Amino acid sequence: MTPVSVYTPDSGDAAFDVESYDLDLTYRVRTNRLDGRALLNAVAALSTRQVRLDLVGLRAVSVRVDGDPVAFRQDSRALHLTLAAPLEPGERFSIDVAYGGAPRPRRTRWGTLGWEELDDGALVAAQPTGAPTWFPCNDRPDDRATYRVTLATDAPYRAIATGVPVDVRRRGRLESRTFELRVPTPTYLVAAHVGRFTTSAVTIPGVVAELVHPPELAERAGRAFAPLPRMMAVFEDVFGAYPQERCAMVVTPDVLEIPLEAQGMALFGVNHLAPSFERLIAHELAHQWVGNSVGLRDWSDIWLNEGFACYAEWLWSERSGGASADAHAAAHWERVAAEPADLILADPGPEAMFDDRVYKRGALTLHALRSAAGDPAFFRFLRRWTTVHRHQVVGTHEFRLAVAESFGPSGEALLSRWIDGVALPRRH
Repeated sequence: MTPVSVYTPDSGDAAFDVESYDLDLTYRVRTNRLDGRALLNAVAALSTRQVRLDLVGLRAVSVRVDGDPVAFRQDSRALHLTLAAPLEPGERFSIDVAYGGAPRPRRTRWGTLGWEELDDGALVAAQPTGAPTWFPCNDRPDDRATYRVTLATDAPYRAIATGVPVDVRRRGRLESRTFELRVPTPTYLVAAHVGRFTTSAVTIPGVVAELVHPPELAERAGRAFAPLPRMMAVFEDVFGAYPQERCAMVVTPDVLEIPLEAQGMALFGVNHLAPSFERLIAHELAHQWVGNSVGLRDWSDIWLNEGFACYAEWLWSERSGGASADAHAAAHWERVAAEPADLILADPGPEAMFDDRVYKRGALTLHALRSAAGDPAFFRFLRRWTTVHRHQVVGTHEFRLAVAESFGPSGEALLSRWIDGVALPRRH
């Protein structure tokens, strides 16, 4: 395997990029059985005769490359393919994998991740390395592809996946639903959920939006997500037009520790329907611009996802009649200042990549830029950032260049003080 990231050294292969995934899956809720076929259309980035696909907890039955059977071996993390002839850079090829088993989360330093069996259904929580628990993939944040996902499950359960629904079919007691995701998407932002769901439409001009929830939660979900159209208007004003094909907010009857974002979708637990969690709806919605559309090249750049989404919470508060972003910044500066000063925002390390200080210090960095530049220049900068890099991968390097271009050497120096050292800068 060609190493990809020191944050996730056992995931992904830099020798090739996937252009599209076509997944045809059947999931039996009662027995927790997943059977699938994955067709990957890929292009070689390096000269290689070895191809590695991430796959965890499920067993491959057969593997074909360009239609021909290929020798493979499987360990606990991946499939290793040996090709009949080497691939050359730029050469396109397809991988067809039949596989199955009882899907389960994988154990990681960040907790258990991936396909999770619930009391009455299933969900996917993939960030950062959970995708291989339900389909073979090149599990890299910078390897973005399009997807077609067909998921059949037992009635009365309903499957929902990222993308636009394009087909529904019945085969006996099985209901099969197909979704197409046409915007470039990394594996960790592809999700599938299975439950006793129904759908309620949400009226948002220019956006296909819906709530997906158990029937008994219709009223509570409607109340909790009532601010969604106003949130969308605020974030479109800040970041530009909504960048996804769909906005699906999914509610499970289970209690979840945190909501989970996916491309054009977010998943919430029943506990998140309380008014006190409105900020989390704003956070997950903002990810559709920052994190999902403008994506990270490497997990070391995670502050660009979470710092932006956290700051979006403060902007929503400010624009919806709550506390100002400056008030939020003052309060969170005090909290971060009370924590150990041992984290570098631009490279927090794998153990700390989801530390709350990454979220809050990232938001504080943006507020410091706003305070120094003034609102007109700052908000022009935000919109330009999300527009120029729409559906692209970026890193901290690109952000430095953008700050230098918009705010000059003083802005670049200010940014460096916030993201390159462990000491927490003073608030201005």
